Amino acid sequence: MPPDPSSLHGGSLLLAWQLKDKHVLIVGGGDVASGRIESVLVADARITLVAPRAGLHPLTQHFVDNSDRITYHDRTFAGPQDLAGVDMVLTAIDDVEVSRDICALCRERKIPVNVADIPPSCDFYFGSQIRDGPLQIMISTNGQSPKLANIIRKKIESCIPQHAGEAIEKVGSLRAKLKERAPGVGGEVGKRRMRWMVDVCSSWDMRELAQLDEKTMNRLLDEGWEKNHVPKLEDVGGRSKTAASAPTTSPLPVLPTVLGFAAGAACVAFYLTRRP
Repeated sequence: MPPDPSSLHGGSLLLAWQLKDKHVLIVGGGDVASGRIESVLVADARITLVAPRAGLHPLTQHFVDNSDRITYHDRTFAGPQDLAGVDMVLTAIDDVEVSRDICALCRERKIPVNVADIPPSCDFYFGSQIRDGPLQIMISTNGQSPKLANIIRKKIESCIPQHAGEAIEKVGSLRAKLKERAPGVGGEVGKRRMRWMVDVCSSWDMRELAQLDEKTMNRLLDEGWEKNHVPKLEDVGGRSKTAASAPTTSPLPVLPTVLGFAAGAACVAFYLTRRP
């Protein structure tokens, strides 16, 4: 049954925003700012950081000292001139009025802005994130309960299989090699490529996928793709882990608990926001 359109409201559009080589201004250098810096560095953006040195968090100072993608200014926000050539603005300062002024300047210039702890002044939220290499999962409460988002994140994180991030990287490399061998967008080749990659990911577990290297990828393509089947890891030169090396508990039984907890947490968040 299709959803009732009247029930489709109250959320955010969750996106993986591509910031590679974009220019992000961060105002503030404390604990919250250090987390913003880390998130933006992961996205391969360039950062201009504006904050008095006396208030820098140790992690912020570490990033300033060790990243060539951060331009640091030891001062407070100077005004509209700080927004020249900026693609995104993040503020993490205690001065509410200055934060709101920065937000107004950004919106006049149509620059996306996030103002820490002031949801109405945010064009987007950060949420609580799980990150393992290329794997990124965000839990958002739409600015209503960051603490509950963090608790839910920890529950979900405990269910993610080991080696997931490494497996994703290896599968990405295999997919790129396959596209070189069988190029084209759409059509029968594209459909066959997609089916075969789905079969590989469904037939091999995370540990096996994480073991892929240049040699086993080439053999997998030669003996699997070319013959239209999925061989076992041992058949292409890899070594399957023994059952003894696997975790003694499966994450699957945890899922009902996580889902039940998430539902309960959502109800709590809703109740809190409805209180007078």
